[in-house]
Amino acid sequence: MKIWLDGELRDADSARVSVFDHGLTVGDGVFETLKAENGRAFALTRHLHRLTTSARGLGLPDPDLDEVRHACEAVLAANPMPFGRLRITYTGGRSPLSSDRGDDRPTLVVAVGETTRRPDTTATITVPWTRNERGALAGLKTTSYAENVVALARAGQQGASEALFGNTVGRLCEGTGTNVFVVLDGELHTPPLESGCLAGITRALTVEWAGAKETDLPLDALDRAEEIFLTSSLRDVQAVTRHDGRQLGDAPGPVTAEAMRIFAERSAADFDPR
Repeated sequence: MKIWLDGELRDADSARVSVFDHGLTVGDGVFETLKAENGRAFALTRHLHRLTTSARGLGLPDPDLDEVRHACEAVLAANPMPFGRLRITYTGGRSPLSSDRGDDRPTLVVAVGETTRRPDTTATITVPWTRNERGALAGLKTTSYAENVVALARAGQQGASEALFGNTVGRLCEGTGTNVFVVLDGELHTPPLESGCLAGITRALTVEWAGAKETDLPLDALDRAEEIFLTSSLRDVQAVTRHDGRQLGDAPGPVTAEAMRIFAERSAADFDPR
């Protein structure tokens, strides 16, 4: 296995990041996860734009997007596989053992791992913890993911693959690594970015292609929804068949099935939608 680390391809077994790297010690970093199919990364341009947005939100220097793009291409060429998870990680680099950053340049790691395609349906739960829509990290894709690890473990304990959060004012927000869509009275809705949710790449494409409305929703909209589905880079559009133990009828429902069809067709026609 070959990975990209600070300017070159290296063997994964011998690649090393400093134990003083700020991404390790305090979670000072950002990342992107992309779907990779037969050596191509889906929506790479959009992901690189969001990587820059997240880096700026943390006060990190802008990543060299030409280098990141080259690194992605090199890693995919060195590790051929039919379907994979491509991960770009960009951190504050070697720093003191505190919240202060050092003077070293940021660390860039690009790696890929083979994975399987998601099933068409899944189950979700609501967790009691909240997203802070007014927090410094709201809307940024940072490596500070411990909260998601805890919530996802809770979901797994209850036979689900994803945990859904409200925000501090009781509005529907997002999942640990997904955006959420609901069908109410036959219309498709998803929480607005102001809810504190991540500006998901698949979310944005689904809003554009399937005509979803960005709507401020109460958390209990999940209890009333006729259909629920999740979006993410590896799930694409995935129907929810059970939420908090409530069966949602035959999933995917008609609105979800149409969104799945549209996304599959449009993404196959343009692997790097701008």
